[in-house]
Amino acid sequence: MRTLIKNIKELAQVETGQLKLRVQGKEMAQMKTVKNAYLIVENGVIKEFGEMTNLKEQTFDRKVDATGRMVFPSFCDSHTHLVYANSREHEFVDKIRGLSYEEIAKRGGGILNSAKATAAASEDQLYDMALQRLNEVMRLGTGAIEIKSGYGLTTESELKLLRVIRRLKESSPLTIKSNFLGAHGIPMEYRGHQEDYVDLVINEMIPRVADEGLADFIDVFCDQGFFTVEDTARILEAGIKYGMKPKIHANEMAVSGGVQVGVKYGAISVDHLEQMGDAEIECLKGTETMPTILPGCAFFLNLPLSPARKMIDAGLPVAMASDYNPGTAPSNNMQLILSMACIRYRLTPEEAFNATTLNTAYAMGVSDQLGTIAVGKKANFYITKPISSYEYMPYSFGENKVERVFLNGVEV
Repeated sequence: MRTLIKNIKELAQVETGQLKLRVQGKEMAQMKTVKNAYLIVENGVIKEFGEMTNLKEQTFDRKVDATGRMVFPSFCDSHTHLVYANSREHEFVDKIRGLSYEEIAKRGGGILNSAKATAAASEDQLYDMALQRLNEVMRLGTGAIEIKSGYGLTTESELKLLRVIRRLKESSPLTIKSNFLGAHGIPMEYRGHQEDYVDLVINEMIPRVADEGLADFIDVFCDQGFFTVEDTARILEAGIKYGMKPKIHANEMAVSGGVQVGVKYGAISVDHLEQMGDAEIECLKGTETMPTILPGCAFFLNLPLSPARKMIDAGLPVAMASDYNPGTAPSNNMQLILSMACIRYRLTPEEAFNATTLNTAYAMGVSDQLGTIAVGKKANFYITKPISSYEYMPYSFGENKVERVFLNGVEV
């Protein structure tokens, strides 16, 4: 199947020559485009692109006219909790009335609330709800997504969530990565002796997850009121032995040591980072770990903003993901994250695009396949509605600018 997208007003975030797996520091401000462009897709991958004046006469199975429209590589959302059973708007009201996230969690709300609902839902119910959410994500321009478990907190419920994610991988055109997050919260019955729950995660959950091949990554909520650095190290060591690549929830509530333990164990990313000091920035320099900011969570919980500008100016890469979940970031819209990157974190549009595409692809381990428009990469891209410039994408934060979506070279 050969498809031609022609008369593209501007083809954004193109790469030629030696491809980069991520960009950092000053590189993040660079984004190459081609005006009055064409894009050729063949057998699910990008075959060729360039200026319309250089397009040679060829035979195509399909032609799409993109006059007045722009084409971008699909967003990559490297941090979500998309499989869940219930919304939590009543806790939203509690937050309005002044309760903190930690206070809600201590009384059995938050993650434990979702875990209870997950236990009561069937695998088919969870799958049907999650598939609907994935379809919404696609319409908003996301082409790759990482989905975590973590709303189980028992062996059987965690396995159920991961099996749902496996089914989504098999049925959805999105590129999906699975993440085992058994250490997302501490069940009420383990309060006061959480080391026993850590033992359960290590000795029972991880071997069974690995036995079924259900997880690409292993994750821990290393933060104040949740899992300690020592807990985190034990869990990551166990996951690594079973071939799971580490990721970390770090420094959302406090400077927890999560960044340091993540770097120590070679985490592909450390995520949240609302609480960051100079020591954390220095720790990340020269490492392969991607600092990942979750603007939706900080917005929804009114948390301090991660020092994205300071991190980039220090030479670090930065990724930004949605943290889509029912309790602290109930939005799956990566266009909104793109806008927040500019509006709240003062990134330039070019930096914001890199943070939500190439660098988030890196944080999922797929930047060799996704994140930019490059020959040989997967043909995951979207065509916008008629817009004036690529700066319009983060500027206009209240509308869906995506008109058509292509995943694996096929319009969906």
